[in-house]
Amino acid sequence: MSEGDPHIHVDRQVLQAGADFRNVLASTLGRTPDAPATVTTGCGIQAPYAMTSPHPESVTCLACREHAQRELLRFADLVDRMGGMPGSPFTGDQATQAVRWARDRARKFAG
Repeated sequence: MSEGDPHIHVDRQVLQAGADFRNVLASTLGRTPDAPATVTTGCGIQAPYAMTSPHPESVTCLACREHAQRELLRFADLVDRMGGMPGSPFTGDQATQAVRWARDRARKFAG
């Protein structure tokens, strides 16, 4: 990463970035790890954690936006397939809600 990089990026692990994921960890384990100083971004560079965002409206790096969109659509497809399977860890309604959320978020990253 260059010192003059003005872009806001997205963490490569889109679904594990941000407060929502950290809150799940906190409620499950009773603690969360410290946020890293730098992360690998969706466009493949190392950037300060402070220069990343899980919010589509804040991400200005086009490659990171495209990465986030792909990851969210991949997640939506996976949950959609699993939601209808016997023994699925979540109900059909939960799957539908998660798929809707992921596809809506992917649309926000697209444009």
